[in-house]
Amino acid sequence: MHEAFGAQPVVGAEPAALAPVEDYLTELHDRVSALTGGKPADYIPELGKVEPSLFGIAIATTDGEVYGVGDTQHPFTIQSVSKPFMYGYALNRYGREAVLKHVGVEPTGEAFNSIVLDEVANRPFNPMVNAGAIAVAELMDGASQEQRTANMLALFGDLAGRPLGIDEVVFRSEEATGHRNRAIAYMMLNTGMIKRDPNDVLDLYFRQCSVNVTTRDLAIMAATLANDGTNPITGKKVFQAEYVRDVLSVMNSCGMYDYAGEWAYEVGMPAKSGVSGCIIAVIPGQIGIGVFAPPIDSHGNSLRGIRVCQEISKEFELHAFNNRTNVRSVIRREYRGDLVHSNRLRTPDEREVLARQGDKVAVLEAQGALFFGSTEQLLRRIAQLAAETRYVVVDFKRVHLADASAHKLIARAARSIADSGAELVFASIADDGPLGTLARELGAQEERRAVRIFSDTDAALEWGEDRLLAGSSKGSGTKFALSELDLLKGLSAEDYRLIEPIVRPLVFEKGEVIIREGAEAKLFFVVARGTVSVQIRVQGQNGRKKRVASIGPGLSFGEMALLDGGKRSADIVADEKVICYGLAVDQLVELAAEHPNIMITILRNLTRDFSERLRHANEAISALE
Repeated sequence: MHEAFGAQPVVGAEPAALAPVEDYLTELHDRVSALTGGKPADYIPELGKVEPSLFGIAIATTDGEVYGVGDTQHPFTIQSVSKPFMYGYALNRYGREAVLKHVGVEPTGEAFNSIVLDEVANRPFNPMVNAGAIAVAELMDGASQEQRTANMLALFGDLAGRPLGIDEVVFRSEEATGHRNRAIAYMMLNTGMIKRDPNDVLDLYFRQCSVNVTTRDLAIMAATLANDGTNPITGKKVFQAEYVRDVLSVMNSCGMYDYAGEWAYEVGMPAKSGVSGCIIAVIPGQIGIGVFAPPIDSHGNSLRGIRVCQEISKEFELHAFNNRTNVRSVIRREYRGDLVHSNRLRTPDEREVLARQGDKVAVLEAQGALFFGSTEQLLRRIAQLAAETRYVVVDFKRVHLADASAHKLIARAARSIADSGAELVFASIADDGPLGTLARELGAQEERRAVRIFSDTDAALEWGEDRLLAGSSKGSGTKFALSELDLLKGLSAEDYRLIEPIVRPLVFEKGEVIIREGAEAKLFFVVARGTVSVQIRVQGQNGRKKRVASIGPGLSFGEMALLDGGKRSADIVADEKVICYGLAVDQLVELAAEHPNIMITILRNLTRDFSERLRHANEAISALE
């Protein structure tokens, strides 16, 4: 029997080939089914009656996909797999400090039902052995036994994503044979480890162990732990993330009883077993695994369940101490502003300044996830660049995650660099995405002028260039005289006199479209004051436009009208109040018929400018390869 819970069949369609995960689970189920040995637990009579050939495997992902194979819908009682979830409830309800006074976190090296207590601290050793689980059961909230039972069932229902019930037959069998647990409970009452009537505490403990679940349920419950306490199917927050860490820590050290050390060595996943033959395992941030196969070994663990987890861990390298992250890869690329410029078009004089001083702007492209190790490596390089340059731009476009340690380290770096004389600039970090928290924290730093934030690297680069040019006499500025315009350089005084009558001063307000894509090309323009943006439509994005260039004083646009006329290929929009010179192509052509040197000089200047832009583009492409 094969079940793929996450995928729905298409009516009338041919059976689809198995997805990779389903295919693997099917092969694994077939292989492990041949494993023999062990037997169902019979010290609880009802558990001994179960069919030993039952076998189900399920995997649930943290984004809500569930894969299953075998007897994944067959109900069975959860038994000791209930313990980590009850412990998580206690932590969530009372907090770490209060719960630690009630139950410890130390492994015992003893069997799960051992009558061994921490007499020094006057508490059970950990919540995964029966003594600790009984102590935790006393912490379930409720004014009556009925209310406590209802609260316990509500907890397990939230974890599984559906209502769950108690197997009354198994509960009665547990209650009738649980003498050893009664001895443990009365010993704890005698020393003050529990306060309430042991029979009431044990009643709830036996009931929690008798909750009916399926293998699918267990996978979802495990995935809730993997998903920082949020059920990946329903989206309900069951536990706070800080307490999930505590639960997984205790599962890792104590969840498999006196087999825990070997399990940690071979499998390396936080896990918990139950004598009904079930096991859960958790890979934080990725998946939860549920396995059910009744025959258990001498430690009380499912034989086939252990083999399944061993093989999954080995096959997909899921051992907790497999290093999957190479922090060196956090820096995707690094370049300087003398080789790679912004999309702001510059005059020849400005390009000369940036060629000499552009290396004072450094750009780092970060990538992947930012955690302590990767962030430290990134910040170390930022500090080195801050000592060599004036402006350090960090592009977060390809960063998909930044944890709390990254936030703290980056905030410290911002304060430190602000005191050093260099300026730290961040780009491509939105406050409505996965880096939202970091964006807001950096926003507070920006208010204190410790950092600057731009929408993208191009805007950050342009800002850095403007700062460099502002300190140069050749920086951008108002250019009202025709002789100051690069397009007209080389003309004689008489040529300027002849051109003046066909030059039309034009004023455009911020946001006004100067040239519209598709319009007839009859004029070309030279900017005298302000800046304009060249915008093109982005295919397949509902008409969204993207800036591909910015043009400032002294530079021309729409000049292709001189060469081939035709239709405009982009929009030109005023970024601020703009003053331009407009030149009609037909009038210039008419003037050039009698004074050809005018057109020759203009075309030569255009050709030189195009050549320089092309050469720079080639240099930038080489620098980015």
